Amino acid sequence: MAMEIGIDLGSSKTVIFSSSKVVLELPSVVTADSETYKPVYFGDKAKQTLGRTPESLECVFPIEHGIIAEYDLAEAMLKEYMTMAFGNKIVRPKIMATLPVGLTELQHHSMSNVVEAAGGRNVSVIESPLAVAFGLGLDFSKPHGYLVVDIGAGTTDIAVISMGGIAVCESFKTASFDFDNQIMRYIRKEYNIEIGQLMAESIKKQIGTVVQRPVEIAMVAKGRNVFTGLPESFEITSDEIYDAIKETADTICDSIRTVLSKTDPDLVADIKNDGIYLTGGGALINGMDQLIGEYTGTTIHLLDDPTHSVVRGAAVALRKPELLKHINYQLRSIKELSIE
Repeated sequence: MAMEIGIDLGSSKTVIFSSSKVVLELPSVVTADSETYKPVYFGDKAKQTLGRTPESLECVFPIEHGIIAEYDLAEAMLKEYMTMAFGNKIVRPKIMATLPVGLTELQHHSMSNVVEAAGGRNVSVIESPLAVAFGLGLDFSKPHGYLVVDIGAGTTDIAVISMGGIAVCESFKTASFDFDNQIMRYIRKEYNIEIGQLMAESIKKQIGTVVQRPVEIAMVAKGRNVFTGLPESFEITSDEIYDAIKETADTICDSIRTVLSKTDPDLVADIKNDGIYLTGGGALINGMDQLIGEYTGTTIHLLDDPTHSVVRGAAVALRKPELLKHINYQLRSIKELSIE
């Protein structure tokens, strides 16, 4: 029976962690009726309808930039996923949900409400960089600075952690989805071909790179010619994708510099000694750790399982909440948020 559950309700996918393993990982996508907004498909089936729906249906991402954009659909989606993961076997479990850094209390409350409405109880929320730090086993009790960079689909969360809390943080809206959008724009401009989000994501995963590869690779992609309206295949190379997404990658590097410029010099010195902890699905694109390392002049620690590090850390935070009882940070339950 599931008693402690970590939930990462992200812009791209939802991950549920329990009993020391990932029990569900599905796209955060819902296909809904265009008029009633009643959900029709969830997850993988909904994602496959992206760009393929008739007028009667609409493909919706209920989570945008890490926050809830469509409350009812987010609730329905999470309720469906909780049922898929646990059936009716969960009885008042402790749940830790993750959020981007820098959100308002209202946004924290909104996330907690969605999780509770989906069947959760004893719900708390935690910022994703703190969850990552928990998973890494970093010592929160010391006056020592750690820098965590989490490149997700909708946001890049950057936080300096010290003395059991977040010293400096920013959540930037430039993230992995922007790589997809840049690829789509580039191909339309250079080839006069429109491709969909699914094809752009496939190109990014197969040949995407933020540093030039020593050996150029290529793949065949498919789209629609903007002039004839007919389907067309074309070959695109890794060097072209590098040119297409370089600006977005540089923006992420600039975001790290922005956070460091606001950080106390002693904490920056700690970060220089220890390096930067890099995680999130966007960290998996070829050369991201190398690019950030060259840009900051700092050692980069790419986590072993960057796509699940946040939700794994959330589960650890449930088991060791006392580590956050320092300075002015504490886990916020839905009851406490309601009081505020």
